[in-house]
Amino acid sequence: MKAKELRGKAPNDLGEELLKLRREQFNLRMARATGQAAKPDQFAKVRKNIARVKTVLAQSKAGQ
Repeated sequence: MKAKELRGKAPNDLGEELLKLRREQFNLRMARATGQAAKPDQFAKVRKNIARVKTVLAQSKAGQ
């Protein structure tokens, strides 16, 4: 997911994307806790995507 793609979305869509990423992060944490984590690199990818979405949301709010 690129920041350029996120900037083209509406704030409501970004909120939904953030919620989806938070759920994915939670599911990864639960999988790791039960010993079923398959791809350890996914943790960092999801975390960075969450940061991207939050940054674009903050920039759009500051621009209004």
